[in-house]
Amino acid sequence: MSQFEVRAHLKVRDGQLEGFKRQAAEMMRQTKDKDTGTLAYDWYLSADGTQCEVHEVYADADALVDHAFHVREARDAMFAEFAYDHQMTFYGEPSPRLVDLVKNIGMNPTLFSRLQALEPASVR
Repeated sequence: MSQFEVRAHLKVRDGQLEGFKRQAAEMMRQTKDKDTGTLAYDWYLSADGTQCEVHEVYADADALVDHAFHVREARDAMFAEFAYDHQMTFYGEPSPRLVDLVKNIGMNPTLFSRLQALEPASVR
């Protein structure tokens, strides 16, 4: 399997920016403490503090499933109190475990399969 990338987009609830930041920090803490297959988990906030993008890279699609279970409670709290309009885009081939998870939770991510990629000069 190859690396699996994700982009998550979410909006911050009005008046909840500070709580959003605290909950994002909690999700980061849990990711650092529990995940073994997460290679990148980078949070970006818009200049006006109303939107967030999370850039995620996993060793493979199953590592995303593991991550989802590790941060489940913190993620649920995030969307219950501080964020809404969660949209996800997947880059790569989802594993059967990820397909099952997506189906079970009713998520509808946009999926892109790799067409081509530039290899680093050291690999060519």
